[in-house]
Amino acid sequence: MSGRHKHKWTYVIKYELDYFGKDGFHNPTSVHVETINVGRLNEIAGCLVSEGEAVESDGKTVVDLGKLGYAKLLGAGSVTKPLMVAVASVSPRAEDKIKRAGGQVTKPS
Repeated sequence: MSGRHKHKWTYVIKYELDYFGKDGFHNPTSVHVETINVGRLNEIAGCLVSEGEAVESDGKTVVDLGKLGYAKLLGAGSVTKPLMVAVASVSPRAEDKIKRAGGQVTKPS
């Protein structure tokens, strides 16, 4: 294997493209969780109502994030509309922002 970075370099380039480099470790037990920020949810709330994905009730937008494919609500961004959100997991900052805007966070059963 000597010379692969020197006089046998053209052989490596031609026949063994994956000879150098890292493959990395991929954790087989890790789970990807779909998340959404409250700022993004605030932006798309009107579109969700017009598409039938959310409902307008008592001046509040009722959104079930589980049905939309999201498992966690995060707290980046600002909330200007009162939202009633049903989500499996929520960060404390996101819950605080929703409540300050006059909304409510519930966990679906």
